[in-house]
Order: sequence, then structure tokens, then C-alpha cells
Amino acid sequence: MEIKHDKQNQRFVLNVEGQEVYMAYSLDGDVMDLYTTYTPPNLRGKGYAEKVVRTAMEFAKENHFYVMPSCSYVAVFLQRHPDYTYLVKLN
Repeated sequence: MEIKHDKQNQRFVLNVEGQEVYMAYSLDGDVMDLYTTYTPPNLRGKGYAEKVVRTAMEFAKENHFYVMPSCSYVAVFLQRHPDYTYLVKLN
């Protein structure tokens, strides 16, 4: 399964069974606001959202962006994967 970076719409997208799992973001300077994660109800609990968020985190790391975890799922992801917390932008 390949996660695609849709730069124009600022999303990381995974197509599963003809449906989209995605992480939407916005950029403001060097801050990447991860504000929405969506998984269709019938695909939840299978780890797809985690893969999409991990891809967004890796993109932030590779591009020297800070992350603002506005999405509640991203906050949970960071609790489960503290190795990414150094990317979080503190106010």
C-alpha cells in the first residue's frame, strides 16, 4: 500500500478498497499543522490512520518542519510514539 503526498491539497492519502484514509495539514513557515485524520468507519481499527500519520511525521522530519498536533488522533499517535515528540512546536 502506497501513501501518496497530495501537495496541492496538502494531504497524505492512502487508498484502501477504493476509499481514502488521509491526514490533512497546513503549512505556516516551518510549522506543519496536522489538523485532520480521516478513516472511513468500515476501515477503522486496522492501523491505516497510524501509517498515514507516520508518513506525515517523517515528511516533517525530513523537511525540518515543526509539528502542531491539532488533530486528536495525532495527539494519541504522539503518546504512543514518543520518539516523534521532539517535532512538536510548543507555543
